[in-house]
Amino acid sequence: MIERKLYERVLELLRDFRIVYISGPRQTGTSTLAKVIAGDVGMRYFTLDNQAFHEAAKSDPHGLLESLGKRIVLDEFQYAPPLIPAIKMISDDLRPDEKGVFLLTGSADIFKTAKTREAFPGHMAHLELYPLSISEIEKSGVNIVDYLLSDKLSQVDGKLIDRNKMAGIIIRGGYPEAIGKSLRNRSAWFKSYVLGRLFKDFAALTETRGDYIGKIDALTRLLAGMSGNLLKYANIASKVGLDDKTVKKYMQTLELMFIIKRLEPYAKNQAKRGVVGMPKIHFVDTGLACYLLGIKKAELLHASNFYGGLLENFVLMELFKHSGWASEDIRLYHFRDKKKNEVDIVIEKDDARIIGVEVKGSASVSQEDFKGLHELSLFAGNRFEKGILFYTGGQLLPMKFKDNTFYAVPISFLW
Repeated sequence: MIERKLYERVLELLRDFRIVYISGPRQTGTSTLAKVIAGDVGMRYFTLDNQAFHEAAKSDPHGLLESLGKRIVLDEFQYAPPLIPAIKMISDDLRPDEKGVFLLTGSADIFKTAKTREAFPGHMAHLELYPLSISEIEKSGVNIVDYLLSDKLSQVDGKLIDRNKMAGIIIRGGYPEAIGKSLRNRSAWFKSYVLGRLFKDFAALTETRGDYIGKIDALTRLLAGMSGNLLKYANIASKVGLDDKTVKKYMQTLELMFIIKRLEPYAKNQAKRGVVGMPKIHFVDTGLACYLLGIKKAELLHASNFYGGLLENFVLMELFKHSGWASEDIRLYHFRDKKKNEVDIVIEKDDARIIGVEVKGSASVSQEDFKGLHELSLFAGNRFEKGILFYTGGQLLPMKFKDNTFYAVPISFLW
């Protein structure tokens, strides 16, 4: 098993919270991690994938939890929402010093829904376990978020990454079972994965009936080709033959299932976030996106129009992955002003200061590549801390543009 960087963070939270919830896509190792932790800290493991256990949870949630006792792992928790009020009742009655009572995992984040969002105020810590980061695959100790947030960017060893190799990394993705397979077998794995998610999980979460599989298949393939682009529901609806409301509902479900991820626009006024401006669409795993696009070979990807968007998608998801075990909490956005100046990613720290991140798929940089970062610095004012441009070259380069010094950072620093 590849060591997951989130392991130590989960143990830390179990020592300080009554409930810890790990959510993430299927087949990313959430159950494996939960079993390892259960063995290491003396918790008992149960899964809602077990039909008999599932039925007991639905019919008598309070009685089931009473019989199980405390310090338990409940895997695939999204299948039994009736357990939520029962867990809340137990949690409310615990002594202040009782921690690590429940470890919950789910391959769909039910706590993002309106009914469950405030179920355990102050009692639960939440982590997201994504497909493997490239630093985990390469067994590197790098945390790119900590590096970018450091006061001074140190010069570390970097490598020139040619376009073909980078395309291969994007196609590989990060699902543990898929990364070591041949091209043909990886494609077969993704086919099985997609069919399983569409038929089982999507139907379970939406209670959708009728002939919807073809529409979902068309929608996910369309979205895969939009990685890194602005999300316009009306345009998508017209292309897949659905109304705007249905498209939005389906996409919200795909996001709960960790198939896609929407990146909201950055605004200085927090009240306007999610209200003003359009989000960008990305895939949680670039390997899955490439499969849906029918791209199996690196030379096909790097010669396609999808390469730039998927490279941006790759960097964004690496930041999300590394943020889970970073020293400081961050939030991620994108930037686009009224003049259409853009920055791919905005990292916001707890003190509201920001770092702009651009992604470029070439080994050279010019001053004009930093124009968007400059506009972001003007927009954010004293909240702007630094600007970064990831590129495929091998050296950290300071670059002066107007009144700012920005940094070209080798993408190989990610691992």
